[in-house]
Amino acid sequence: MRNVIVLVLLVYSTGLLAQTKLPIKFSLFNESTSIPFTGLINTPIHPGIQVGTEFEWKETNKIRLYPSVNVGYMFHNNLFQGIYANLELGFDYKFDFGLNIKSSLGIGYLHTFTTQQEFRFENGAYVAKADRGNARIMPSFSLGMGYRLKPSDSQSTEIFVMYQSWLEFPYSPGFIPLMSHNSFHIGSKFYPFK
Repeated sequence: MRNVIVLVLLVYSTGLLAQTKLPIKFSLFNESTSIPFTGLINTPIHPGIQVGTEFEWKETNKIRLYPSVNVGYMFHNNLFQGIYANLELGFDYKFDFGLNIKSSLGIGYLHTFTTQQEFRFENGAYVAKADRGNARIMPSFSLGMGYRLKPSDSQSTEIFVMYQSWLEFPYSPGFIPLMSHNSFHIGSKFYPFK
């Protein structure tokens, strides 16, 4: 049922983007539980995918400030899989030759599910337990670079890399209040409906 709901939301979102001529951002990423800014790409690889869009807000020749909305999925082997939605406020410093220095602050909702079977002790025996998942808050900070393929075109395709540091809260109340994560994104922003 969860997968059907996610698919319906993605199809609906794509229809809205087509009507408003907003860009689509797509990235593949590697997630890790680690201290922020201690490593770029951590191993083992825990894959994720993110899809989103950006909205125009303020832009000059050198600076662009914009809100964005994203949804994503990640799989951390032997620990959790999660789906999320977040809002970000992005800031780009633009160079004339197409390079963008990028940063963003975000807040999101993460819902995680265990990747292993869970059990509970009941009537002197262990029985399988249904996993309804765990709700988390997901604040984030990202730094990165992008390159616009047509620097003079405001709707140019952009290729980007982003290093995102984010927190999972609450993680394990009474034991570990929050868990820090890093995600390394490689992606593209493009305008399929212009």
